[in-house]
Amino acid sequence: MATTSSSGPLARPPLSSDGPVEIDCRSVTSGYLGSRVLHRVSFRITEPSIYVVLGPNGAGKTTLFRTLAGILRPYEGEVFVGGEPIDRQSSRDRLHYLTHMDGLPDGLQVREALELFARAERARPRDVDRVLDQLEIRDLSTKFPSQLSAGQRKRVSIARVFLRERSIYLLDEPTANLDPKVAREIRELILKLSREKVVLYSSHNLFEAREIGRYVLVIKSGELARFDRIENVRGSRFVLGIRVLEPSPALADYDHEGEYYLRELSGPEEVPTVLRDLMSKGVKVREAREMENPLEELFT
Repeated sequence: MATTSSSGPLARPPLSSDGPVEIDCRSVTSGYLGSRVLHRVSFRITEPSIYVVLGPNGAGKTTLFRTLAGILRPYEGEVFVGGEPIDRQSSRDRLHYLTHMDGLPDGLQVREALELFARAERARPRDVDRVLDQLEIRDLSTKFPSQLSAGQRKRVSIARVFLRERSIYLLDEPTANLDPKVAREIRELILKLSREKVVLYSSHNLFEAREIGRYVLVIKSGELARFDRIENVRGSRFVLGIRVLEPSPALADYDHEGEYYLRELSGPEEVPTVLRDLMSKGVKVREAREMENPLEELFT
């Protein structure tokens, strides 16, 4: 299915939905104090994968997550998790929600905080040691939150989410306000920890969405504008950018922007041929990348 609308039929990823339905969002309208933020949002998720919930700030991503987690009760519509209404404890036990705020208690050291969360989650003491190692934060065990960098605080927050295994994880902008290196490390950790799980990962970072996700749900003005495989989202044009170790006459007819030589192609399938041709002419290619993200067109 190429494009879906929140006011149309249930939106599904373009795969068979013969498996069990993990999340079933049915014509959900939700918001705060009577103000409606989401408008008749419908979709179903059956396949373990990472689903990037993409949209600009204020589009309704956090409202969607809070509604799926059972924190907000819909004004209209229903949410089912594992075939049961979200207001049942058995449904809520199937998922974990990481908010965009870390929620770490200032008066406790990292290990003490994780032990507190473990008791609340009915996790085992050995689970605390497991996540300390998985998130590579054992050396932070005796530090207080105020002593941690933003990236370290995020790692501890993610450790809390993975104390108990769940089938669904809702991660609300887990790399927001992190520098690029730390953000990449966090994405790699999430990819490693969430195999065979359903992960909804919200972001307004277009390049991040393409790097981590298999599917994209686009939220625009509180409506579901599109639900599709990211690979099916093609821009109106494909611009290849090439960085080289040294200038070459073979690049004379390329456009130039900063460190990149640019060539517009009909699609990404032409890239290997272009690179082979350049290298056969002695061009030492340092990097090749798509210069324009086709997801940008989903925001317009």
